[in-house]
Amino acid sequence: MFSRFSLWPRMMFGLLLLVSVLLTACGTNLSSLSNNGNSGLIQVVAAENFWGSIAAQVGGSHVHVTSIIVDPNADPHSYEPTAADARTVVQAQYVIVNGAGYDPWADKLLQANPVSGRKELNVGDLNGKHEGDNPHMWYNPDYVTAVANKIRDDLKALDPTDASSFDQSAQAFLTTGLKQYHDLIATIKARYSGTPVGATESIFSYFAPALGLNLITPYSYLKAVSEGTDISAADQATVEQQVRQKQIKILVYNAQNTPNNIQGLIALAKANNIPVATITETLSPANVSFQEWQVVQLQGIQSALAQAIGK
Repeated sequence: MFSRFSLWPRMMFGLLLLVSVLLTACGTNLSSLSNNGNSGLIQVVAAENFWGSIAAQVGGSHVHVTSIIVDPNADPHSYEPTAADARTVVQAQYVIVNGAGYDPWADKLLQANPVSGRKELNVGDLNGKHEGDNPHMWYNPDYVTAVANKIRDDLKALDPTDASSFDQSAQAFLTTGLKQYHDLIATIKARYSGTPVGATESIFSYFAPALGLNLITPYSYLKAVSEGTDISAADQATVEQQVRQKQIKILVYNAQNTPNNIQGLIALAKANNIPVATITETLSPANVSFQEWQVVQLQGIQSALAQAIGK
């Protein structure tokens, strides 16, 4: 479904640069920006809606959050932003991008639209990740906690008057909001620790160890599928052998990225009576919260493991 890592179109970048010039010609600063009818609220822009959902919950009634990637069919890797996206970034007091090479278009928007006083959070930088590393950090529970705490601290710096409210909202998200998420992770780890599993993308590479699962698919295969590059013949043979010989108990795949070769692998797993479970790259459906999305996926993984192992 996704086409990975398309080149930045020169015409689009030129359009965004023109928007930047027009918006900053008189010296853009935060005090001069329109709040789009949300007077008094911190204007937050998230490149992807999974980070946007967390920001909205941590910020509570003191923020207005706009996520750029909201369509489950849009590929954050190769998204081509619009002039409206550029204007949204210019009007933001706080911008959250994933980083680590995942959303380079977002970095270009920030560079093309400088704003004095704007705070920016690059999740990759926060977690010590760089281009070439696995960028799917929202599937690492520890990184999710780190991001929520960082958003809290950044919002407190922007709005010290409401600092206690941000503390309370962040705590509520991390404890009450994520309770079922963490409970499911703990249950899966307790019941299925060490279970060998397979996956189609590096999107699962952080989640598997958090769940105590032994992801035996070659990482080079997972990364190639995620980045849309050629899979080596050796990796393809290894993955198919793992399925045919039932070395894996379940197969986890990204339902938003199923080219023909992945569809073939899914069919092969089903033909060999290996249960499959799905995860997605962005919120699906788009109007659910981060934790609602994750809980449904965790329940699917748990169900597949129970079907495979019988407990």
